Amino acid sequence: MPAPALPVPPSPTDIDRFQDRLLAEGYAGDTATDLGTRAVMATDNSVYECLPAAVLFPKRADDLNCIMRAAVETGIAIVARGGGTGTNGQSLTDSVIVDCSRYLNRIERIDPEAGIAVAQPGVILDELNRAAAEHGLFFAPTVSTASRATLGGMAATDASGKGSRIYGRTSDHVLNMEVALGNGETWQTEALDPEALNTICTQDDLPGQLHRLLRDVADDEREEIERVYPAMNRGLTGYNLRQLYDASGHFHLEKLLCGSEGSLALTRRLTLRLLKKPTHRALMVVGYDDPMSALSDVGRLAGAEPAAVEFIDDHILRLAKDDPIWADIRDVLDAPVGVQIGGLNFVEVQADSEASLDIVLARLNALPQATETVVSRCLVRDPFVIAQLWSLRSRCVGLLGRMDPTRQGTAFVEDAAVPPEALPAFVAGFREILDAHGLSYGMFGHADVGCLHVRPALDMRRPGDAAKLRPVSDAVEALARRHGGLIWGEHGKGVRGEYGPLVFGERLYARMCQIKAAFDPANLLNPGKIATPSPDEPLLAVDGVPFRGARDATIPAHLNEDFEKAVKCNGNGQCFGQDAFDAMCPSYKATGDRRQSPKGRAAMLRIWARGGADAEEIAPELHRSLETCLACKACASQCPVKVDIPQMRSRFLDEWHQNNRRPLRHHLLGLMETFAPVMRRLPLVTNTALSLAAPIMERIGLVHLPYVDPARRTTRSRTGRPGVILLEDTFTATWDGRVIEAASRLLDTLGYDVTRESASPNGKALHHLGRLRAFRRVARKALVRERALVGRGLPIIALEPAVLCLWRDEYRALRGADSPIQSLDQFLSREISRGALPELKSAEPNVYRLFPHCTENTSDPESAGRWSAIFSHFGLRLEGERTGCCGMAGTFGHERKNQEISEKLFDMSWAPRLKERDKGTPLATGFSCRCQTERLAGERPDHPVEALARQLVNG
Repeated sequence: MPAPALPVPPSPTDIDRFQDRLLAEGYAGDTATDLGTRAVMATDNSVYECLPAAVLFPKRADDLNCIMRAAVETGIAIVARGGGTGTNGQSLTDSVIVDCSRYLNRIERIDPEAGIAVAQPGVILDELNRAAAEHGLFFAPTVSTASRATLGGMAATDASGKGSRIYGRTSDHVLNMEVALGNGETWQTEALDPEALNTICTQDDLPGQLHRLLRDVADDEREEIERVYPAMNRGLTGYNLRQLYDASGHFHLEKLLCGSEGSLALTRRLTLRLLKKPTHRALMVVGYDDPMSALSDVGRLAGAEPAAVEFIDDHILRLAKDDPIWADIRDVLDAPVGVQIGGLNFVEVQADSEASLDIVLARLNALPQATETVVSRCLVRDPFVIAQLWSLRSRCVGLLGRMDPTRQGTAFVEDAAVPPEALPAFVAGFREILDAHGLSYGMFGHADVGCLHVRPALDMRRPGDAAKLRPVSDAVEALARRHGGLIWGEHGKGVRGEYGPLVFGERLYARMCQIKAAFDPANLLNPGKIATPSPDEPLLAVDGVPFRGARDATIPAHLNEDFEKAVKCNGNGQCFGQDAFDAMCPSYKATGDRRQSPKGRAAMLRIWARGGADAEEIAPELHRSLETCLACKACASQCPVKVDIPQMRSRFLDEWHQNNRRPLRHHLLGLMETFAPVMRRLPLVTNTALSLAAPIMERIGLVHLPYVDPARRTTRSRTGRPGVILLEDTFTATWDGRVIEAASRLLDTLGYDVTRESASPNGKALHHLGRLRAFRRVARKALVRERALVGRGLPIIALEPAVLCLWRDEYRALRGADSPIQSLDQFLSREISRGALPELKSAEPNVYRLFPHCTENTSDPESAGRWSAIFSHFGLRLEGERTGCCGMAGTFGHERKNQEISEKLFDMSWAPRLKERDKGTPLATGFSCRCQTERLAGERPDHPVEALARQLVNG
């Protein structure tokens, strides 16, 4: 196998010439050459890193034709990019990337009667399915990256996922494609009967030439194609010669384009088949004593004709227990007492009615039982729990990123597929290969179609680990072929295209090169992957593309420690989700700029930490990106590898401002807690001064500052009662004191002797601003006080989620232990569980809706459930709302420069939910959230404790 090098990257002069040609062709999109944008595009979900010379964001479909013509004219290679979740460098290049996700992301038409959708290539799968669901329809290929995978990218890799045994691959649902061909011409594919095909073949233009060649290849090589292409669900793609003709003899060019990874044409739009969405589902979760037992049982389970059988091993199950989603699925996945679960099979059945579902379930239950190996079995019919279980399955890729404390689950042999009946033997051989190289690993995947995802744990910064990639890849490829399968069963080829000549054989591979030469004679479309215009030209190799780890190894030790999470980012892109009601990542959702995402910020942090000229160039861009981070900490828990951007933001700002002057507003915000006691003692004077100083504050950069509303000191000692300490925080005590008063009254009514400890500085703003030395001084003083409070032996309760998170996370490094301070809902929930609360019942049948603080929602996902149970205990109904960030996030929404983002976030998520007044009275746990809602919706929602106090406290 040759050892090719990457093509020579274009020089800045080449890019200037290319941009000039683009403009001459009428290109109307954006072009980015800044290092920050290029850094974000330099990685995907693979081990590789290639810094592109430029990134194009086309605004119109015709821009793709302009790009193609300019590329041919200037000889610049171009690579189309979808969601950036490829695991094998499919969309990486050191030339020019074409990203359709920013602008070409419209669903142009849905025809419910015909079951058809017409969409641009940048549409995200989840967005299409949300729109289709309004008509009772869905796009069947289900991939775990559905929240960020684009339709163009799915077509490029011919993606498939859960349910593919029934629904097949993306190409099975692509009716036609409109593409920009290699000469810049637009072509619309369609199903061609023999007469129509022959008519096109008589043309002298490029479409005629292409159709003639493909017709001849399909006819001349029919027997070889049948021999080489495996007859299995996860068959060969890129290039899919086997399905050029359907059973009725119609010719389908789109079958060839699907799976070609942008190496033949650029996709302008897709016409897709939508199916009727099953209305009833159930999920049987079967636990086994070991992983091989689970895999050996797949054939039995598949006999019931379920929609899917998905496998998860014990490594992933252990990791899942630290994921926020575990709270919703614990009852299903927790092992019975004394039982160790070694593997799980998720068996989903679907139907269009409850009666039909019962029939399918009866068929499943009638299967002969594998009693010796099955250790647990649970049938789930609750749609929410089913959705959460599948959400766990979709997170498996990310969970493996933290399987080993010193290494990461690494994608390079993760999607091999074999005929399902060969799967147990194949997995046994796979494990032998990995064990022989001393690698730990986790396994999961589509067991019913013989495709398992395996990510061996490697630290690609270590030369010894990186050196294992080649021998393991070669061994797994050979093993898969021996069992009648493929090393690339789902995620495309990318740089693994080097195995193409081995898999296709010399004869068919030469034909593929002939096809590549006809579509792309200058080798400008994703060069070096799948095929080259001549069999003699080299393909890229799995170890011939720069490893990101080799570059990360240059990060100095002290920076590596502080920014380790940036290095751990595996590029899975979960932070690119567009669901406004999901917490991660608000700044990306508001801007659509991938530099404003955890993945983008991690990429820039790595380049900065490596030092050198690139570090100097990217530092200002990195600073601007981190300035838009709301520090909501959703990434610290929702990101599968827990890339904590707010923590690293603070550390970077601490370094940055050692050489760059801080703005005046930073100093004012840092002094806020220092002056808070004075403000609480003189609220009228403070509020008058704030009102008069508003124009000055706006010039400084601070707007909409809240007026002081301190808590009154009204508690009295109740001897003989169990005692509790209500620890006030600066924000609630100074600007929303009524919440503290309500908590004090409620606890008093419930029979507690409440000791209120007045607020003292906690350093929240200092940490956010990156004033870490000042923060540590404040935190150490706070910890002295905390230890004194703990010494009293009473429960310590606090109210503000953001401060509780600070005490739990940021203080932990200084404290060296978990926080002894609990939230009010934690305290009341425990008291209910031990029967300590009186049976007070509200006479009013009010219905409430809880809008959780986003930090609380992601770092303590059980909080909403606790509040609901507390309200239920007192005869009240509380339902949790699914929302994203409100846009305030502490001081973020009070900075003038952030107003557009802040208000947009509120309008995206909170505003529509708040308008649904008929569903119940809104409540909000976060001070920031209440402040933002009052500012933008004109009405302040109560804290849950205020609602309880109003219902239960007399007077």
